[in-house]
Amino acid sequence: MREYDLSNAHWRKSSHSNGDGGNCVEVADGTPGLVPVRDSKLTPDGGPVLLVGPDAWRAFIGTVGAARFLASVVPPRPE
Repeated sequence: MREYDLSNAHWRKSSHSNGDGGNCVEVADGTPGLVPVRDSKLTPDGGPVLLVGPDAWRAFIGTVGAARFLASVVPPRPE
């Protein structure tokens, strides 16, 4: 398995983060052909990093966006 040096990566947190250590992910720029993703709760100790391809990342972001939209327009089902 190939190793990547992410020690100088510039990590950024979701703009939807509440700023108090909530359940967020961070992504890093500067790794051509890959999107490094990590759990913001496990930093700065350098928790595990998931490396995904840009096509998979775009599909993930599109799905999350569609789910957020649906959640805002479709009322929840009664339990």
